[in-house]
Amino acid sequence: MINNSAIKPLDKELILAWAKKSKAIITLEEHQIAGGMGSAIAEFLSENYPIPVHFMGINDTFGESGEAGELIQKYKLDKEAIKQTIHDIIKAI
Repeated sequence: MINNSAIKPLDKELILAWAKKSKAIITLEEHQIAGGMGSAIAEFLSENYPIPVHFMGINDTFGESGEAGELIQKYKLDKEAIKQTIHDIIKAI
């Protein structure tokens, strides 16, 4: 697991090292997927080490107010959703 808290600078060496040890990459971000960290990682990997990338985050919608836990569950970014996504990807590859 990589804790990539900022899009810039992208830790290309670390991402590439993990990609080479993996069959797929899952990115998880608590905001819009489009133009986010996952997109930067996918762009980098597409040119340097093509590997399937699955994005978890908020899909093209306006943000909402609420308790953090409720919003994380609503947008399927909670622990159970993460485990299910990992399970589904492992099953598919």
